[in-house]
Amino acid sequence: MGSNRPLLMTVPSPTTTSSTSIDPELPKSKSSSSNNAFNPFENTLNNSSSSRRSSGSRSNNSIHEVSLSSSGSIKSKPVRYGSKGGADSEGLSMSQRELRDEDARLVYINEPFKTNEAFEFAANSIRTSKYSLLTFIPRNLFEQFHRVAYVYFLIIAILNQLPQLAVFGRTVSILPLAFVLFVTAVKDVYEDWRRHQNDKVENNRLASVMVDGGRSFVEKKWRDVRVGEVIKIKANETIPCDTVLLSTSDPTGVAYVQTINLDGESNLKTRYAKQETHGKEGFGGVIKCEKPNRNIYGFLANMEVDGKKLSLGSSNIVLRGCELKNTSWAIGVAVYCGSETKAMLNNSGAPSKRSRLETCMNSEIIWLSFFLVALCTVTSVCVAVWLKRHKDELNLLPYYRKLDFSEGDVDSYEYYGWGLEIFFTFLMSVIVFQVMIPISLYISMELVRVGQAYFMFQDKRMYDEATKSRFQCRALNINEDLGQIKYVFSDKTGTLTQNKMEFQCASIWGVDYSSKENNSMERDEVVEHSVKVDGKVFRPKMKVKVNPELLQLSRSGLQNVEGKRIHDFFLAMATCNTIVPLVVDTPDPDVKLIDYQGESPDEQALAYAAAAYGFMLTERTSGHIVIDIHGQRQKFNVLGLHEFDSDRKRMSVILGYPDNSVKVFVKGADTSMLNVIDKSFKMDLVRATEAHLHSYSSMGLRTLVIGMRDLNASEFEQWHGSFEAASTAVFGRAVMLHKVSSIVENNLTILGASAIEDKLQQCVPESIESLRIAGIKVWVLTGDKQETAISIGYSSKLLTSNMTQIIINSKNRESCRKSLQDALVMSKKLMSTSDVANNAGGSSHATPVALIIDGTSLVHILDSELEEQLFQLASRCSVVLCCRVAPLQKAGIVALVKNRTSDLTLAIGDGANDVSMIQMADVGVGISGQEGRQAVMASDFAMGQFRFLVPLLLIHGHWNYQRLGYMILYNFYRNAVLVLVLFWAFFDAAGTGLFWLLLLGIIVAALLPRLVVRFVYQYYFPNDIQICREAEKIGYERVVESGHIEMLPI
Repeated sequence: MGSNRPLLMTVPSPTTTSSTSIDPELPKSKSSSSNNAFNPFENTLNNSSSSRRSSGSRSNNSIHEVSLSSSGSIKSKPVRYGSKGGADSEGLSMSQRELRDEDARLVYINEPFKTNEAFEFAANSIRTSKYSLLTFIPRNLFEQFHRVAYVYFLIIAILNQLPQLAVFGRTVSILPLAFVLFVTAVKDVYEDWRRHQNDKVENNRLASVMVDGGRSFVEKKWRDVRVGEVIKIKANETIPCDTVLLSTSDPTGVAYVQTINLDGESNLKTRYAKQETHGKEGFGGVIKCEKPNRNIYGFLANMEVDGKKLSLGSSNIVLRGCELKNTSWAIGVAVYCGSETKAMLNNSGAPSKRSRLETCMNSEIIWLSFFLVALCTVTSVCVAVWLKRHKDELNLLPYYRKLDFSEGDVDSYEYYGWGLEIFFTFLMSVIVFQVMIPISLYISMELVRVGQAYFMFQDKRMYDEATKSRFQCRALNINEDLGQIKYVFSDKTGTLTQNKMEFQCASIWGVDYSSKENNSMERDEVVEHSVKVDGKVFRPKMKVKVNPELLQLSRSGLQNVEGKRIHDFFLAMATCNTIVPLVVDTPDPDVKLIDYQGESPDEQALAYAAAAYGFMLTERTSGHIVIDIHGQRQKFNVLGLHEFDSDRKRMSVILGYPDNSVKVFVKGADTSMLNVIDKSFKMDLVRATEAHLHSYSSMGLRTLVIGMRDLNASEFEQWHGSFEAASTAVFGRAVMLHKVSSIVENNLTILGASAIEDKLQQCVPESIESLRIAGIKVWVLTGDKQETAISIGYSSKLLTSNMTQIIINSKNRESCRKSLQDALVMSKKLMSTSDVANNAGGSSHATPVALIIDGTSLVHILDSELEEQLFQLASRCSVVLCCRVAPLQKAGIVALVKNRTSDLTLAIGDGANDVSMIQMADVGVGISGQEGRQAVMASDFAMGQFRFLVPLLLIHGHWNYQRLGYMILYNFYRNAVLVLVLFWAFFDAAGTGLFWLLLLGIIVAALLPRLVVRFVYQYYFPNDIQICREAEKIGYERVVESGHIEMLPI
């Protein structure tokens, strides 16, 4: 069970700390904290609000890492990608400081005219289109004339309008350019028309807005909603704007929302209305909130109602694009509308993308233009010499005589003099030789791209059977860029993983129930636990494999010590979460399914596992939960809940038992849980649990440690008073709640550990390995916790055991600077050590380095002088893993590479939180999975699985680039031959047999490159290892009888 990974490496001085986060607001308890009688049921506290994901972490003893972090006070700074972009970008300071008037906006509840009397707040209409009727023509022409060739042909067409230079018809000279511009404009109009239609549908959706002082609601179009108006949202409706909750259909003010359109997560989140506004018929008061910003994870505000000042946090606001679920209705007040909503501020807009090949063509066309000018100059000089020699013969010479004898009367042709004749000859030569830069090439390129898109669309290797979706080519103008990608930026959840967690094994009281020694895993069986209530059968929606031995022990109940420990372990799994059980109908009316909905897939997996072992969560309210334990329904009062945060790395629930006893169940990362165990706890059990955690981590599983303790009356009263005071504090709430949690989260008894597998998509490790061998760097940018991201990194083979990990978790700019400097020194030392080993004849492989950095550190790095240091460090690393990053920070990381290197970048994701990254990259790929279609709509290409990147880049990308490159070179070569023939004809060959012989030579010369490529290059220069290897994978025969390697036809 031991791991062969090297031991932990540490760097002196800095210590590991985690980014801090704002604890969500807790509803005020209806009971009084001054009650001296110890009765947990009378002092029941409401549930707290939404949490961060309660996920496990990998054992840090099993990885080879360098941790670079330091603590310090958070300083907010106004930056574009960094500030207020991280998951916890403001840290504790947000809850400690009061909003200054210059940094805040005032929102008068149900008084929109008073709120926006200065007309400074945006309306709720949105616009994602690029053009309007007034801006389309100038903007579209500006974008099209980025092609230098179009400027060239425009100059040619203008010259041809002059009578002295009219080599071709005036109208004919304009038609080719006008046709190309028109076709491209029609395509752009169609694409933007679709955006306009989507905007129109969105803006014309209906919302219920309060009128007549709260006596009724009327339907109003979204675009007409204003800041300060009170809105009513019904079940399954989309939130029209960023709204602070005032009341809900739940008696305790709870509302459940789905944020799939915002952050790509389909799990339900809990939001809360303040008790002071919940249930009221009329609403009034004023909200003082921060100005619009991009931070979707935080919200700083306070509300004054009936002379009482209340604090508001991220748990009290629902953002535009979220959907209300499992709640009949919710009422809230609009605080941000339209372009000021957090969702729209994180939308960077649809950029205009041009392929790298077209950019190179612009420079080539400039060089060809210089060559063309040289030819025309030579022609003009020769004309000047010829005019000087024949100046006395011009009256009678054919083609250039001054006198016209055709009408009987002698007339004079217009002759402009020697200087102007030379100048006009130069311009006419430009018109005659214009085919040096072919306008037909651009039309040919578009036709070729259409064919390439058809080949990609028809490729069965990129057809996803699960979703029945084919590959989509949404941007035809960058097909060839697929063959030049050097950096791949990938989301994690839903892109690398299926976002489906499965409970695998458990360690309870030092006993490992994965039982690999006796191969009992092969005997694991799927057991369907069910409960019969009122003649109807209720069973969990998801089936879980169980260990028969552990299942048998769980059924023994409290009859023995071992059974009691297992009972407490599974009770903690069933209760220490924010899961909401929902009843789902089946075709059989007597059978109902219980669907567990929660903010974290980890919590769902643990709840389903507990149900499979007989501990089924059947009911949850803000005050109690009901657990069916092997057929016996037991009700527990929820006296308090401390949500998971990235500082504590654990969560806890305080339960009141029917016998008036109180217990605390805690679960969290091993690094945080093992520090708060009871000092008298048996150390041999701790060591056994640590060994099991190490074993689970080495298999790439996500681990959690579970503990508990009993609370006596005095401890409960101490905690209860502090908890109620902290949950209702206006300022410093996060710090106070953090301190209160330490009252109960100590002296714990370790019950055991759980291991969950985050199922990867098919062939993800193999795909990453293929991309890495091809010389493509893969970076992962995720909003998940650091421990979760590292765990998936090992599962996907992105991280390996021989990598040195450099971890940067810093909370201010100075600590970021020091961490980056230390990391640069460390990476340089590792590179120099590898060079010395190579020179000494040792291993030729350099020590791979992995950089792991969190969103809080990026707040202080992006858009600052530290960016350059981060890029230098990242360029030396084989892998970069960014955790807890906000949508705009993902775009900032892509921009970091784009602005400092000429390499092409590709971003791939599946959720709305990946849109900014997809649009920022040179090539954007959307996964058409389960997380909405925002990523697909914003992407250049769309497909069903991450593994399709391998054939897309290494096969189609290669051939797209090579074929289009050959076609461009061939067109330039062919037209250059034609122009040189015309140039020669200027002198002596025009109208002679030699001229036609030269035209025949053009045909032969035009065919020569094709013959060279077909019969020489393909056999004797197979230097593209990627395409050879990938062609072998798909079964193409490439070895001919002569022994030469034959590549696929071009």
